[in-house]
Amino acid sequence: MIDLRSDTVTRPTDAMRQAMARAEVGDDVYGEDPTVLALEERVADLLGHEAALFCPTGSMANVLAVRAVVKPGEEVLCEASAHIVRAELGAHGAYSGITSRTWIHPRGQVDLPTVRSILAPDMGPFFVRTAAISVENTHNFAGGTVLPLADLRDLRELATGAGVAVHMDGARLWNAHVATGTPLSEYGAIADVMAVCLSKGLGAPVGSLVVGSADVIAEARVWRKRMGGGMRQVGILAAAGLHALEHHVERLAEDHEHARLLAEACGVDPAGVDTNIVAVPRGDAAEVVARAREAGVLVSAVGPAVVRLVTHLGVARADVERAAGVLAGL
Repeated sequence: MIDLRSDTVTRPTDAMRQAMARAEVGDDVYGEDPTVLALEERVADLLGHEAALFCPTGSMANVLAVRAVVKPGEEVLCEASAHIVRAELGAHGAYSGITSRTWIHPRGQVDLPTVRSILAPDMGPFFVRTAAISVENTHNFAGGTVLPLADLRDLRELATGAGVAVHMDGARLWNAHVATGTPLSEYGAIADVMAVCLSKGLGAPVGSLVVGSADVIAEARVWRKRMGGGMRQVGILAAAGLHALEHHVERLAEDHEHARLLAEACGVDPAGVDTNIVAVPRGDAAEVVARAREAGVLVSAVGPAVVRLVTHLGVARADVERAAGVLAGL
């Protein structure tokens, strides 16, 4: 089977497994795992922030990051198909007691006029206070789209003027970095808090990080433990993340090329495919998924009328070309 359901289905390479086996470890709850500390320092430095915190999942990292800047009873603004409101099972309301309002953009972009119109940082005691604006880069359910740096800078200026924070869900920020050549630190400068993932395009088996100021990360560490995310000799997993950062970032360009090949086969304009995700409009999405499986290709439906294809290091060029033939026939 050629698995194009998600870039989360990757398996550690032999070299990554060797790095994991050699990892020096300690008790991370005590802050004594040297490999975790090295990973946290590396990611914080790449993004231009003071500190980072290793978490088992991207959803936990996002919850910790958002709750750091939004108090119970306050709201976060985001695009309507953002991961934090569509695919994290209401965790932000359930755990942090926050609400959300959204704007709609077909490519998940920042709609600055709309954001400005709904922004409510201080409307008195009878209205929910906007405490943060969240952006997702790349935007998963919009088809892996990249948010232009200029738009993000305009949003940062708006947020600063209004006295609200910016959260960036950077689960696939590495893809945006490779697709545009934008330094990671420039993306980091947009956000007060961030979450980045190692187990998607970078191919690590587990792990995401919250990134922010030293004070934010100190509090996030407490909440990680409170939520059951305190881990012990987790340097074995952090070593996979360090290996991925060293060896799997630049190769994301191959995934982007493969995605455009699949897009063309499916009748989608390759010029609209920014990174490694292809969203194919199909009224019979579930049927396409079933027929593709019968032909040896796994794809997913992300709604009744959209089929999603995701390229990753687990599918070589030959796999992509075979999958393209199958999908073109469907």
